[in-house]
Amino acid sequence: MIEVAAAVIERADGSFLLAQRPAGKVYAGYWEFPGGKLEPGELPQRALARELHEELGIDVELAYPWITREYVYPHGHVRLNFFRVVSWKGEPHPREDQAIAWQARAGPMAQPMLPANAPVLASLALPHEYAITDAARHGTAEMLARLERRLAQGLRLVQVREPALDPGARRLFTTEAVGLAHRYGCKVMVKEPAPGADGRHYTAAELMRLEARPAGLAAASCHTRAELERAMALGLDFAVLGPVLEKGDAAPLGWKGFGELARGASIPLYAIGGVQRADLEPAWRAGAHGIAMIRGSWSD
Repeated sequence: MIEVAAAVIERADGSFLLAQRPAGKVYAGYWEFPGGKLEPGELPQRALARELHEELGIDVELAYPWITREYVYPHGHVRLNFFRVVSWKGEPHPREDQAIAWQARAGPMAQPMLPANAPVLASLALPHEYAITDAARHGTAEMLARLERRLAQGLRLVQVREPALDPGARRLFTTEAVGLAHRYGCKVMVKEPAPGADGRHYTAAELMRLEARPAGLAAASCHTRAELERAMALGLDFAVLGPVLEKGDAAPLGWKGFGELARGASIPLYAIGGVQRADLEPAWRAGAHGIAMIRGSWSD
């Protein structure tokens, strides 16, 4: 196993840095995320800081653990330990004769990209907030009004989850929520098949019964490492892990427990369970991609 520390160096405008492999290296001319191999006994975060200083002349100030991907190339089995680097000293510049470029998320992608990067780019495109509807609390009309306010503010991923509504009311509400969300470019996850929905969100019990990865966007709720391993083995797009702060059917994990379960996850994770928008920073530090909220997403 070739252990690598890889950096998603992100500017405030959402763009991220790519580097082109120089002549003489395997896959010369291909674009990749900056980083490099760990030295014997070296921790990934230390390797990240060393490699970015050597390659780009920057000193990392703040980096969050993110996802870990494995890929088998002809020359070896690589494990990429990704970090999101959000603060650094110095201006990135090539120090090893490699080309570098800032990549806009919505723009055409630099080509050719290393094969291992495709799922990473898809994961990177996920927003940091995953909102879950709560029409049973607010009423369907008020819930749609709150949804539209948040969509206008930039909400881009929502789950329609309304077990307390009767089937007819739930179908009608889902149809209205999907149409409203799509007008703002927001993707919608549902618990049961619904016309126009972008994907399905499975319970932990449903996840463990899945035999293959479903079509479209697919996500699941997880509470244990075994459930998370199943979500990763199926190649789901993301998982929701918790409860973190608020006791539900299980004792809360806390950020330490969340981080222990999340370590080495190959798919993005959203922390759930009593979290608020102010908890995004501790969620990132624990290895989460973002936060999933019911009440927290709709508070004024």
